[in-house]
Amino acid sequence: MIPRYALPEMTALWSDERRFATWLDVELAVCEVQAELGLIPAEAAADIRARAHFTVARIAEIEQTTRHDVIAFTTAVAEQIGPAARYLHFGLTSSDVVDTANAILMRDACDLLLRRLDALAEALRVRACEHKHTVMIGRTHGVHAEPTTFGLVLALYYADLQRNRRRLQQARHTVAVGKLSGAVGTFAHLDPEVEARVCARLGLRPDPISTQVIQRDRHAELLLTLALIGAGLEKIALEIRHLQRTEVREVREAFGAGQKGSSAMPHKRNPIVSEQLCGLARVLRANAQAALENIALWHERDISHSSVERIILPDSCILADYMLAKSTELITHLVVDAERMRANLDSLGGVTFSGSLLLALVQRGLTREAAYALVQRLALQAWDEGRDFLTLASQDAELQQRLTPDELRQQCDLAWQLRHVDKLFQRVFDAPTGEALPFGQTHHQPGSPSGVAGRAELF
Repeated sequence: MIPRYALPEMTALWSDERRFATWLDVELAVCEVQAELGLIPAEAAADIRARAHFTVARIAEIEQTTRHDVIAFTTAVAEQIGPAARYLHFGLTSSDVVDTANAILMRDACDLLLRRLDALAEALRVRACEHKHTVMIGRTHGVHAEPTTFGLVLALYYADLQRNRRRLQQARHTVAVGKLSGAVGTFAHLDPEVEARVCARLGLRPDPISTQVIQRDRHAELLLTLALIGAGLEKIALEIRHLQRTEVREVREAFGAGQKGSSAMPHKRNPIVSEQLCGLARVLRANAQAALENIALWHERDISHSSVERIILPDSCILADYMLAKSTELITHLVVDAERMRANLDSLGGVTFSGSLLLALVQRGLTREAAYALVQRLALQAWDEGRDFLTLASQDAELQQRLTPDELRQQCDLAWQLRHVDKLFQRVFDAPTGEALPFGQTHHQPGSPSGVAGRAELF
């Protein structure tokens, strides 16, 4: 059953019609290569190519009797061909067809997912540049830490996505192998040359060695990659959920006209897409675990993996496709409240500059322990009494002995604390593969976000 959240292109890829059509592609390629090598009559191969056809309904009808899907498939196709059908599936075992066809489907699914990744990456890049200098409070342990920008938050997700893109490219390469090596992988009934030529026709590489099946660590690599992609999307969604909390209200999901948040509470605008993404990421992780369990099979093969793969391969690809599409929509239409971000940043009266003040006092001769104790005393007083940290610091006699009022203000300069934002953007967006570059090194491309803005522009 195709999930209701599935999107059309990926759904079509994993449909029964496409699956059997890909099986037929493999069978026809084998016939034509065998004819080229003189293993079967050329006219038989031509006849098979001209007449081969199937219907999903007829395959299902035959399978009710055979209890074997590949035999049902070859029988249904043979009915359309006539006498030349004796050369269909010649020298093959079922897994030769199924595993090679699955390699094609997984490869093509990866291509669709790479396009989705690129669309999300572009959405993140656009929003990151838009909010490159939108200041907000950074949080550790859920508690105010030091200032950052929302653009940097989004740039980090972009960099995450580039790593997952490279993982998916590698997984695509790993799964794009075919095999026609027979019942135990020894090529007892076909020459390896047939496999090599067929794989070349189908855009695959021949698996260097196999049993009756392609080894399932290849499939697990793809499923683990999809789980990592899901975890990365969950990471984005979880942050949005936190920032949409009533007490924070720094961002929120778009809320359409006529949309309802609760059947009982008309005021509700809930982060439903983000919550959905967090939940669905668990399914991708669970499927990856199932793929790992498929690696160890009895001897040259059992079929304990087969029933699992009928679920996890299409479901994981369809689910990852959906999650990437929803994440792109989420980021594109995300509502960002820059004023609220600044208000939250300022809500503790400058306490988030405590680290700068600590270092300034150390530079003025205090031991780190003494400087820490002084600053912590003022910070805790600001927290506990709801007072302005900078006012308390400017009135503290001990601190006045070390820093002038102007020097104190300099330690609380947002522009100075965030002076490296442009360099960070260069490292993320100017690197060809999204890998971080050392400060000072860039691979600037025309139109990419770069350059250093003045403080007035920044804040």
